[in-house]
Amino acid sequence: MTDFHKIHQYNFPTVVRFGIGAIQELGPHLKTQQLQQPLLVTDPVIASLDFFKKIVSDLSSQGLRPEVYHGVSKNPVKSDVLKGGEAFQENQCDAIVGIGGGAALDVARAIALRIHHHRDLFDYDDLIGGDQYITGEVPYFITVPTTAGTGSEVGRSAIISEDDTKRKRILFSPKLLAKIVFADPALTFDLPPFVTAATGMDALTHNMEAYLAKGFHPMADGIALEGIKLIASSLEQAVKQPDDVSRSKMLLASLMGAVAFQKGLGVVHSLAHPLSSLLDTHHGLANAICLPYGMEFNSEGLEDRFVTMGQALGIEQPDSKKVVEHLFQLNDRLGLPAKLSSQGVKPEHIETLADLAEADFCHPNNPKPVTREDFKQLYLKAL
Repeated sequence: MTDFHKIHQYNFPTVVRFGIGAIQELGPHLKTQQLQQPLLVTDPVIASLDFFKKIVSDLSSQGLRPEVYHGVSKNPVKSDVLKGGEAFQENQCDAIVGIGGGAALDVARAIALRIHHHRDLFDYDDLIGGDQYITGEVPYFITVPTTAGTGSEVGRSAIISEDDTKRKRILFSPKLLAKIVFADPALTFDLPPFVTAATGMDALTHNMEAYLAKGFHPMADGIALEGIKLIASSLEQAVKQPDDVSRSKMLLASLMGAVAFQKGLGVVHSLAHPLSSLLDTHHGLANAICLPYGMEFNSEGLEDRFVTMGQALGIEQPDSKKVVEHLFQLNDRLGLPAKLSSQGVKPEHIETLADLAEADFCHPNNPKPVTREDFKQLYLKAL
């Protein structure tokens, strides 16, 4: 068995320092890069927690001058990024360290873009070819995940919403990949059961949707299947009786899902994104509720792939129906709801949600085409 108390390094897609205690390497690494004044980007909740305060204290004790920006919304918007850029400039920072879950890491990445790229932020939207304008350098950028869910620490994109319409935009460039990731499972130890469950289902959704996404990418497929296996063997333990091994496996699976979904995502994420932007639903929870319905939609014609995923999930004699049933049962065992109505979704929201889902950027990679009417019926089924 892997000793997760030993710090391991692997380089894919960037340098990852993984293991319990890895966060202790942050200060020495900054100093070897001759960096003195990092901007630590996080959200208000994490900024108030003891482990974050200890990170700040440890950096200060090593002669560094960390500045903290915690103006990160649960579903981040453009103004979060602009204010973070101002904090970087006003404090004359020389590096950016994103610490947190997907929201904090996305904002940190977008701030890194903002520092030397001064067009309107959404001119860089990848969906309108904005990546062509990302030609300058970015500040030295480090990521530190504190949840096992989005895997944003190894990503090259940031999803940021417009303040007024809540429309999601995607900023993407290889320049936005972190120089190094300090992935310390100990930073996830104090997560409450709900957050562990919701973010864990987010990671499972990434791996499953990546495996099903259309296109040919055998490396992503292999990584996704291994991620599914790790989650199947550790998620319930991490939620109900967490230990070092289950927390470590979940963080690895989260990292793997984010690498695998370079192949693409699909219908589940296009269902989930509007729930977050319109109703401020936690992204992981939105994915958790929508996952069984999206998988059921995709099952016909992909029976072989569902059998393989079922084997990775540990289902005996798996088939498409058993995989979908397993996902409903898993949510129930984790204490997560099965219906969107539990999160305040009402019939009058359905038309707007269907419009937003149809406009979402994930479902073009779904293995089956998804129409607006399909989205409407899926929302109604999940309601």
